[in-house]
Amino acid sequence: MNPGDAEPCPCGSGSPWARCCAPVLADARVADTAERLMRSRYSAFVVGDGDHLWRTWHPSTRPPDVAADEHTVWTGLDVRRTEAGGPDDDTGVVEFVASYREGGDGRRGRLREVSRFARRAGRWFYVDGDVRP
Repeated sequence: MNPGDAEPCPCGSGSPWARCCAPVLADARVADTAERLMRSRYSAFVVGDGDHLWRTWHPSTRPPDVAADEHTVWTGLDVRRTEAGGPDDDTGVVEFVASYREGGDGRRGRLREVSRFARRAGRWFYVDGDVRP
């Protein structure tokens, strides 16, 4: 379920949903930086938008089926650093920590990943990432 337009975006940017990730989920070409695309992908996991995850995964590394896990509740995002990934770059790196709660038992966890992005035909795509301890 998507947040209301005026509610804070789940990506933690502090901006309202309608001005932050909602436009990118509607049209990924809106993402002008690797970080903005990464934030939208986190939000897609939060709201269960597997189509956005599939469309924004680079074709060379994209699995045949991409779906958000309905048993994982994403509870927060902390962007730790970015390298390149700006409007004039062709590649970028975003390191983040995403917090979550698992299934019925409510176990809490954190996913730390260094994600790589590439711009192709003017659009940013998630290429792959290294999960860190």
